[in-house]
Amino acid sequence: MSTQTFDPAKSAQPPEVSSNAIVWVLSVAGITGALMQTLVVPLIQDLDELLHTTASNASWVITATLLTAAVATPVSGRLGDLYGKRRMMLVCAAMLILGSALCAIAASVVPMIIGRGLQGIGMGMIPLGISAMRDLLPPEKLGTSIALMSASMGVGGALGLPIAAAVAEIDWRLLFWGSTALAVLITALIFKFVPATPVEKDPEPFDFVGAIGLGVGLVALLLGVSKGADWGWGSLTTVGLLAGSVVVFLAWGWFELRQGAPLVDLRVTARPVVLLTNVASLVVGFSMYAQSLIIPQLMQMPVETGYGLGKSMLEMGLWMMPGGLFMMLVSPIGAKISRARGPKITLALGAFVVSLGYFAAVLLMGSVVGLMVGVIIASSGVGLAYGAMPALIMGSVPVSETASANSFNTLMRSVGTSIAAAVVGVVLAQMTMNLGPVEVPTENGFRTGLLIGAGVALLASVIAMCIPTKASRAAEENIEHEVAAV
Repeated sequence: MSTQTFDPAKSAQPPEVSSNAIVWVLSVAGITGALMQTLVVPLIQDLDELLHTTASNASWVITATLLTAAVATPVSGRLGDLYGKRRMMLVCAAMLILGSALCAIAASVVPMIIGRGLQGIGMGMIPLGISAMRDLLPPEKLGTSIALMSASMGVGGALGLPIAAAVAEIDWRLLFWGSTALAVLITALIFKFVPATPVEKDPEPFDFVGAIGLGVGLVALLLGVSKGADWGWGSLTTVGLLAGSVVVFLAWGWFELRQGAPLVDLRVTARPVVLLTNVASLVVGFSMYAQSLIIPQLMQMPVETGYGLGKSMLEMGLWMMPGGLFMMLVSPIGAKISRARGPKITLALGAFVVSLGYFAAVLLMGSVVGLMVGVIIASSGVGLAYGAMPALIMGSVPVSETASANSFNTLMRSVGTSIAAAVVGVVLAQMTMNLGPVEVPTENGFRTGLLIGAGVALLASVIAMCIPTKASRAAEENIEHEVAAV
């Protein structure tokens, strides 16, 4: 296996860059990447008119970001391990700039879809940033910093919704010009404050075949899951995509196991700690996203339904915002729990707290304050869980594979969110009532969705408790020893 060396000549940054500055910049980069997920939410109902197209075509503005983020995240992670995480973060930021500017000037649906696809590539900054922390920070700051960076996925989404709603009321193009400016700023900050990271001295060739295979499998899977409700779950297209993804993934796995330098080292991924953490990540991703689909709808549902709270998009975003803030506030607490009891306990506890948030939302769904309380509890649990996942992963993989392993873990969360969207969509579509000329989900439909989220979160907690104890206790020690060795 290739060894890693640190080449100071590859860094334009002085070695005295402070740890606090690195953490701050990387966290802002993570929030910036996550903002792209909720950026167009306020525009969903109007996209067809704004872009002079059909509602079906306009929906690709959302899907494009999902697909490119899923494919680009593991690819950028592996490239970060081979050629430098800072370099790949700058590439991701450049794609954000280009994509945002293209969306800002788009007059039709095709350039908007292309721009949104480029924005999706920016999500790769999050696992790259987490992995870079392992190389750049002292061991005593690593746990807290990783938790903060990992929580940025949820924080960016929570903060982005009300901000996007407020800006969209002025001019929807300002959303994308604003994201362009933010991407330019984060590019400059990364260039100035984030030093280069160790790279392999004699890197193996990049696994292009593995990248293409994984991309094809992911696109088939996510298209089938995200578009199944529109195309019909029994349609030839949906079934063909889902079945095709299984075939492609099996062939891809066979190929990867025979490569000396695979895109994803499946032998490492099969280690109990890594495997169960990734499974838990998928399930936590489901439980996190389900509340993001259900509670905003409840808040905005007309009062005439008897259970809706009649809030505007902006009001809903403001009521949801405390969840993102609490997610960030509890992440350092999670790091302390991980140091004292191991990240396995933090992950299990976080998932359990998420389930409590869902149960609270079920009991308090008659008031906007009650729903906000449920969001705060669930988001706090997500903050705990998301901070523990990278610690478990990085304590169980070689230093040379941290970015690709973290990227694969991030991918599992994204797959979980896609499955959540499909399942919640089916539940709400099947449990409806007439409200004038339209059908809307019933109160029991929303309640059922929340209970599913609670059950899935409890499952994640059980999975986390099954992670081997010795390995989970060794995770923090492995991180510290390997950082010290670098």
